Amino acid sequence: MSRSRVLLVLAALLTALPLAPAPASAAVVWSDEFNGPAGGAPDQSKWSYEPGNGNNGWGNHELQAYTTRRENVSTNGAGQLVITARRENSGVPCWNGQPCQYTSGKLITKNTRTFTYGRVEARMKLPTGKGIWPAFWMLGTDIGQVGWPQCGEIDIMENIGSVPNTVHGTLHGPGYSGAGGIGATAQNARPFHEDFHTFAVDWSPNRIVWSVDGRVYQTRTPADLGGRQWVFNHPFYLILNLAVGGDWPGSPDGSTRFPQQLLVDWVRVHQG
Repeated sequence: MSRSRVLLVLAALLTALPLAPAPASAAVVWSDEFNGPAGGAPDQSKWSYEPGNGNNGWGNHELQAYTTRRENVSTNGAGQLVITARRENSGVPCWNGQPCQYTSGKLITKNTRTFTYGRVEARMKLPTGKGIWPAFWMLGTDIGQVGWPQCGEIDIMENIGSVPNTVHGTLHGPGYSGAGGIGATAQNARPFHEDFHTFAVDWSPNRIVWSVDGRVYQTRTPADLGGRQWVFNHPFYLILNLAVGGDWPGSPDGSTRFPQQLLVDWVRVHQG
Protein backbone atom coordinates (compact mmCIF):
# COMPACT_ATOMS: atom_id res chain seq x y z
CA MET A 1 0.00 0.00 0.00
CA SER A 2 1.71 3.17 -1.16
CA ARG A 3 0.26 6.62 -0.79
CA SER A 4 0.09 9.92 -2.64
CA ARG A 5 0.95 13.24 -1.17
CA VAL A 6 0.49 14.85 -4.55
CA LEU A 7 -2.98 14.10 -5.97
CA LEU A 8 -5.12 15.50 -8.72
CA VAL A 9 -7.71 16.77 -6.25
CA LEU A 10 -11.44 16.84 -6.95
CA ALA A 11 -12.73 17.54 -3.45
CA ALA A 12 -16.39 18.34 -2.86
CA LEU A 13 -19.07 17.86 -0.24
CA LEU A 14 -20.69 14.53 -0.98
CA THR A 15 -24.18 15.96 -0.96
CA ALA A 16 -23.30 18.10 -3.97
CA LEU A 17 -22.01 15.21 -6.08
CA PRO A 18 -23.98 13.24 -8.70
CA LEU A 19 -25.36 9.83 -7.82
CA ALA A 20 -23.75 6.73 -9.28
CA PRO A 21 -26.32 4.62 -11.19
CA ALA A 22 -26.96 1.15 -9.84
CA PRO A 23 -25.13 -1.55 -11.82
CA ALA A 24 -27.44 -2.58 -14.66
CA SER A 25 -28.51 -6.22 -14.28
CA ALA A 26 -25.56 -6.81 -11.96
CA ALA A 27 -25.79 -9.62 -9.44
CA VAL A 28 -23.84 -9.96 -6.22
CA VAL A 29 -21.28 -12.60 -7.15
CA TRP A 30 -19.30 -12.48 -3.92
CA SER A 31 -19.92 -10.94 -0.52
CA ASP A 32 -19.17 -11.15 3.15
CA GLU A 33 -21.83 -9.91 5.57
CA PHE A 34 -19.67 -10.77 8.61
CA ASN A 35 -22.44 -12.56 10.49
CA GLY A 36 -20.08 -14.56 12.66
CA PRO A 37 -20.25 -14.75 16.45
CA ALA A 38 -18.68 -12.24 18.80
CA GLY A 39 -14.95 -12.90 18.81
CA GLY A 40 -15.18 -15.14 15.76
CA ALA A 41 -12.52 -15.44 13.08
CA PRO A 42 -13.04 -14.11 9.54
CA ASP A 43 -14.43 -16.62 7.06
CA GLN A 44 -11.34 -18.49 5.85
CA SER A 45 -13.10 -19.49 2.63
CA LYS A 46 -13.12 -15.78 1.74
CA TRP A 47 -10.13 -14.17 3.45
CA SER A 48 -6.59 -14.93 4.49
CA TYR A 49 -4.20 -12.94 6.65
CA GLU A 50 -1.07 -11.07 5.63
CA PRO A 51 0.86 -10.85 8.93
CA GLY A 52 4.06 -9.09 9.92
CA ASN A 53 5.61 -5.71 9.15
CA GLY A 54 6.39 -6.46 5.52
CA ASN A 55 9.29 -5.22 3.46
CA ASN A 56 10.42 -1.89 4.89
CA GLY A 57 7.18 -1.44 6.82
CA TRP A 58 5.04 -2.51 3.82
CA GLY A 59 7.02 -0.07 1.71
CA ASN A 60 5.82 2.91 3.73
CA HIS A 61 7.72 2.70 7.07
CA GLU A 62 4.53 1.66 8.85
CA LEU A 63 4.77 0.93 12.56
CA GLN A 64 2.28 -1.91 13.08
CA ALA A 65 2.72 -5.64 12.97
CA TYR A 66 -0.28 -7.37 11.42
CA THR A 67 -1.34 -10.49 13.31
CA THR A 68 -3.74 -13.40 13.00
CA ARG A 69 -5.09 -12.84 16.53
CA ARG A 70 -8.77 -12.35 17.31
CA GLU A 71 -7.71 -9.32 19.36
CA ASN A 72 -6.87 -7.64 16.05
CA VAL A 73 -9.34 -9.17 13.59
CA SER A 74 -12.69 -10.68 14.50
CA THR A 75 -16.42 -10.54 13.98
CA ASN A 76 -18.42 -8.79 16.71
CA GLY A 77 -21.66 -10.76 16.73
CA ALA A 78 -23.56 -7.73 15.42
CA GLY A 79 -22.91 -8.38 11.73
CA GLN A 80 -19.60 -6.56 11.45
CA LEU A 81 -15.91 -7.28 11.04
CA VAL A 82 -13.71 -5.36 13.47
CA ILE A 83 -10.06 -4.64 12.68
CA THR A 84 -8.45 -3.27 15.83
CA ALA A 85 -5.18 -1.39 16.10
CA ARG A 86 -3.61 -1.64 19.56
CA ARG A 87 -0.63 0.00 21.20
CA GLU A 88 1.41 -2.93 22.54
CA ASN A 89 4.77 -4.58 22.02
CA SER A 90 4.14 -7.02 19.21
CA GLY A 91 7.42 -8.88 19.55
CA VAL A 92 7.74 -8.60 15.76
CA PRO A 93 10.69 -6.63 14.35
CA CYS A 94 9.69 -3.42 12.62
CA TRP A 95 11.45 -1.93 9.59
CA ASN A 96 13.58 0.18 11.96
CA GLY A 97 15.00 -2.87 13.73
CA GLN A 98 12.98 -2.30 16.89
CA PRO A 99 9.96 -4.36 17.93
CA CYS A 100 6.76 -2.94 16.47
CA GLN A 101 4.88 -1.14 19.23
CA TYR A 102 1.49 -1.52 17.55
CA THR A 103 -0.55 -4.49 16.33
CA SER A 104 -3.38 -4.52 13.81
CA GLY A 105 -4.95 -6.63 11.06
CA LYS A 106 -4.85 -7.07 7.29
CA LEU A 107 -7.10 -9.38 5.27
CA ILE A 108 -6.73 -10.31 1.59
CA THR A 109 -8.64 -12.42 -0.96
CA LYS A 110 -5.54 -13.25 -3.00
CA ASN A 111 -5.69 -16.93 -1.99
CA THR A 112 -9.47 -17.32 -2.15
CA ARG A 113 -11.11 -15.15 -4.85
CA THR A 114 -10.01 -12.65 -7.47
CA PHE A 115 -12.07 -10.33 -9.65
CA THR A 116 -12.02 -8.60 -13.01
CA TYR A 117 -14.49 -5.70 -13.29
CA GLY A 118 -17.74 -4.97 -11.49
CA ARG A 119 -18.87 -2.79 -8.64
CA VAL A 120 -16.66 -3.39 -5.61
CA GLU A 121 -18.00 -1.82 -2.43
CA ALA A 122 -17.81 -1.90 1.36
CA ARG A 123 -19.87 -0.26 4.08
CA MET A 124 -17.54 0.87 6.83
CA LYS A 125 -17.13 3.11 9.85
CA LEU A 126 -13.62 4.52 9.99
CA PRO A 127 -11.28 5.03 12.95
CA THR A 128 -9.71 8.38 13.77
CA GLY A 129 -6.56 9.97 15.19
CA LYS A 130 -3.12 11.06 14.07
CA GLY A 131 -1.15 8.22 12.52
CA ILE A 132 -4.22 6.07 11.86
CA TRP A 133 -4.57 4.83 8.27
CA PRO A 134 -7.49 2.56 7.23
CA ALA A 135 -7.75 1.31 3.64
CA PHE A 136 -9.95 -0.72 1.30
CA TRP A 137 -8.05 -1.46 -1.91
CA MET A 138 -7.00 -3.91 -4.63
CA LEU A 139 -3.78 -5.23 -6.16
CA GLY A 140 -3.24 -7.02 -9.45
CA THR A 141 -2.88 -10.76 -9.03
CA ASP A 142 0.27 -10.74 -11.17
CA ILE A 143 2.22 -8.84 -8.51
CA GLY A 144 4.42 -11.90 -7.91
CA GLN A 145 5.43 -12.00 -11.57
CA VAL A 146 5.70 -8.34 -12.58
CA GLY A 147 6.03 -6.58 -9.22
CA TRP A 148 4.53 -3.34 -7.99
CA PRO A 149 3.45 -0.95 -9.48
CA GLN A 150 3.35 -2.80 -12.82
CA CYS A 151 0.63 -5.05 -11.37
CA GLY A 152 -1.59 -2.04 -10.72
CA GLU A 153 -3.17 -0.80 -7.50
CA ILE A 154 -6.72 0.54 -7.11
CA ASP A 155 -7.28 2.33 -3.82
CA ILE A 156 -11.04 2.37 -3.31
CA MET A 157 -10.80 4.21 0.01
CA GLU A 158 -7.99 5.53 2.15
CA ASN A 159 -8.16 7.91 5.06
CA ILE A 160 -5.60 9.46 7.37
CA GLY A 161 -7.14 9.84 10.78
CA SER A 162 -5.88 13.36 11.38
CA VAL A 163 -8.05 14.55 8.45
CA PRO A 164 -11.33 12.88 9.43
CA ASN A 165 -13.63 14.52 6.86
CA THR A 166 -11.64 13.41 3.79
CA VAL A 167 -11.18 10.12 1.96
CA HIS A 168 -8.94 9.37 -1.02
CA GLY A 169 -9.30 7.23 -4.14
CA THR A 170 -6.12 6.62 -6.14
CA LEU A 171 -4.60 4.63 -9.01
CA HIS A 172 -0.98 3.46 -8.94
CA GLY A 173 0.81 2.05 -11.96
CA PRO A 174 4.08 2.30 -13.88
CA GLY A 175 5.16 5.93 -13.92
CA TYR A 176 2.38 7.10 -11.60
CA SER A 177 2.97 5.38 -8.28
CA GLY A 178 3.61 6.51 -4.72
CA ALA A 179 3.45 10.29 -4.46
CA GLY A 180 2.70 10.42 -8.19
CA GLY A 181 -0.48 8.37 -8.00
CA ILE A 182 -3.50 9.59 -9.96
CA GLY A 183 -6.39 10.29 -7.63
CA ALA A 184 -8.94 12.55 -6.00
CA THR A 185 -10.55 13.19 -2.66
CA ALA A 186 -14.12 13.32 -1.38
CA GLN A 187 -15.08 15.39 1.63
CA ASN A 188 -18.00 14.97 3.98
CA ALA A 189 -19.58 17.57 6.23
CA ARG A 190 -19.24 15.21 9.20
CA PRO A 191 -16.16 13.14 10.07
CA PHE A 192 -16.16 9.69 8.54
CA HIS A 193 -15.63 8.08 11.94
CA GLU A 194 -19.06 9.23 13.15
CA ASP A 195 -21.17 7.06 10.83
CA PHE A 196 -21.07 4.15 8.43
CA HIS A 197 -20.47 5.03 4.76
CA THR A 198 -20.36 2.99 1.56
CA PHE A 199 -17.14 3.28 -0.46
CA ALA A 200 -17.20 1.87 -4.00
CA VAL A 201 -15.65 1.68 -7.43
CA ASP A 202 -17.47 0.82 -10.63
CA TRP A 203 -14.73 -0.86 -12.64
CA SER A 204 -14.98 -1.69 -16.33
CA PRO A 205 -12.53 -1.96 -19.24
CA ASN A 206 -10.57 1.30 -19.44
CA ARG A 207 -12.78 3.07 -16.90
CA ILE A 208 -12.97 3.28 -13.08
CA VAL A 209 -15.52 5.43 -11.21
CA TRP A 210 -15.27 6.18 -7.46
CA SER A 211 -18.20 6.99 -5.21
CA VAL A 212 -19.06 7.48 -1.55
CA ASP A 213 -22.61 6.72 -0.45
CA GLY A 214 -23.53 6.43 -4.12
CA ARG A 215 -22.21 9.86 -5.07
CA VAL A 216 -19.52 9.94 -7.74
CA TYR A 217 -16.43 12.02 -7.05
CA GLN A 218 -13.92 10.74 -9.61
CA THR A 219 -13.72 8.96 -12.98
CA ARG A 220 -10.46 7.76 -14.55
CA THR A 221 -9.67 6.39 -18.01
CA PRO A 222 -6.41 5.85 -19.94
CA ALA A 223 -6.75 9.44 -21.18
CA ASP A 224 -5.84 10.63 -17.67
CA LEU A 225 -2.43 8.92 -17.72
CA GLY A 226 -0.62 11.12 -20.24
CA GLY A 227 0.42 8.18 -22.39
CA ARG A 228 1.47 5.97 -19.50
CA GLN A 229 0.29 2.37 -19.32
CA TRP A 230 -3.19 1.48 -18.03
CA VAL A 231 -2.71 -1.71 -15.99
CA PHE A 232 -6.24 -2.33 -14.71
CA ASN A 233 -7.81 -4.70 -17.28
CA HIS A 234 -6.93 -7.96 -15.54
CA PRO A 235 -7.70 -9.81 -12.27
CA PHE A 236 -7.23 -8.11 -8.88
CA TYR A 237 -7.72 -9.18 -5.28
CA LEU A 238 -9.27 -7.29 -2.36
CA ILE A 239 -7.51 -5.94 0.73
CA LEU A 240 -8.81 -4.55 4.03
CA ASN A 241 -6.35 -3.21 6.57
CA LEU A 242 -5.76 -0.70 9.33
CA ALA A 243 -2.21 0.68 9.38
CA VAL A 244 -0.51 2.73 12.07
CA GLY A 245 2.09 5.33 11.16
CA GLY A 246 4.00 5.53 7.92
CA ASP A 247 5.33 8.13 5.56
CA TRP A 248 1.92 9.56 4.66
CA PRO A 249 -0.04 9.83 7.95
CA GLY A 250 2.99 10.25 10.19
CA SER A 251 3.34 8.63 13.59
CA PRO A 252 0.71 8.63 16.33
CA ASP A 253 1.22 11.23 19.04
CA GLY A 254 -0.17 11.91 22.51
CA SER A 255 -3.55 12.83 21.05
CA THR A 256 -4.05 9.41 19.42
CA ARG A 257 -6.22 7.11 21.48
CA PHE A 258 -5.91 3.34 21.34
CA PRO A 259 -7.39 0.94 20.57
CA GLN A 260 -8.75 2.20 17.24
CA GLN A 261 -11.24 0.17 15.22
CA LEU A 262 -12.22 -0.13 11.58
CA LEU A 263 -15.76 -1.55 11.46
CA VAL A 264 -16.82 -3.27 8.24
CA ASP A 265 -20.54 -3.96 7.87
CA TRP A 266 -20.18 -5.78 4.56
CA VAL A 267 -18.11 -6.17 1.39
CA ARG A 268 -19.83 -6.94 -1.94
CA VAL A 269 -18.85 -7.47 -5.55
CA HIS A 270 -21.50 -7.05 -8.27
CA GLN A 271 -20.99 -8.32 -11.82
CA GLY A 272 -23.14 -8.95 -14.84
